Amino acid sequence: MVFNPAAWLGRKIVRWLTAEHAPATRPLCDFDRVRYEVRPCDVILVEGRSRVSEIIRTITQSPWSHSALYIGRIHDIDDPELREKVLSFYDGDPNEQLVIEAWLGEGTVVNPLTKYRQDSLRICRPSGLTREDAQKVLKFALQHLGFEYDLRQLLDLARFLFPWGILPRRWRSSLFEHNAGTPTRSVCSSMIAAAFASVHFPVLPVLQERADGSVRLIPRNTRLFTPRDFDYSPYFEIIKCPHLDRTPSYRKLPWDQKGRICDDDGECYIPEETQASTEAVAAETVGHETIEKPAPHKAPDDDIPDRETDTAKKPAGDQEDETPPQPTDNADKAG
Repeated sequence: MVFNPAAWLGRKIVRWLTAEHAPATRPLCDFDRVRYEVRPCDVILVEGRSRVSEIIRTITQSPWSHSALYIGRIHDIDDPELREKVLSFYDGDPNEQLVIEAWLGEGTVVNPLTKYRQDSLRICRPSGLTREDAQKVLKFALQHLGFEYDLRQLLDLARFLFPWGILPRRWRSSLFEHNAGTPTRSVCSSMIAAAFASVHFPVLPVLQERADGSVRLIPRNTRLFTPRDFDYSPYFEIIKCPHLDRTPSYRKLPWDQKGRICDDDGECYIPEETQASTEAVAAETVGHETIEKPAPHKAPDDDIPDRETDTAKKPAGDQEDETPPQPTDNADKAG
């Protein structure tokens, strides 16, 4: 076998980009509830943990870095030929819940849903999609099994979404090739968007107003789709599966009482302003407890004059001496 330095370097770069860091201590969603709620043809958004996921989140300004199409269990596929095709790419438990996805370094493959047990997920359900059309969407997607991942399209999409760049965003871009021939490569969101477009189900169509006031839908270029578009689309129902049951009283939620906040990387701390405010309140409380204010003076009951008796008495100057006058010697002589 001839050694190919370019291929060797490419594999090294792909492994570096797709290497995942440790999962969060506990993802935001309840995976068991996701498994219960999900239905065939639902789009599952993933908050990835790899370097390429971080790049996609930065470019798209969205927490969702990957999308997968839920196909259900093997027996959920009506077409026997499609079931055989899935089994040719997946040899695990036939009762396992499966998704089809395009992944860097792997291409378009079938994986068990349990692959994302440690990740934050969101379910996007196409509103009103019939079972017949759902099977057609799955058929379109399953026909892409074995396709390679289109890294060129991902790079062109990144260049297109950047607000600035050295080269014109459309120059030599694969996103706007009108006659690209038969596609043999795909990326996750573009493949799923094309599958829904095959049954004329809208994701984010372009609305064009006609002269008579009516509106016509024009399909959007599927190469421009990113995972966030399924979350943003008004034609998909968003299903969230939090760990805590929905409660009308948010005051009953088990919030931390220590004043801590956490960053996205899981580092938790008490902000300086919160800590300073807490210390000030504590100091003020201690001051009130140690320095007691003197109580106002209260006269004893014996010193309080009787208002009724005092009112009945005359002023001191008008009072007559109640002691009878003593007779004088002259008076006695006169008598």
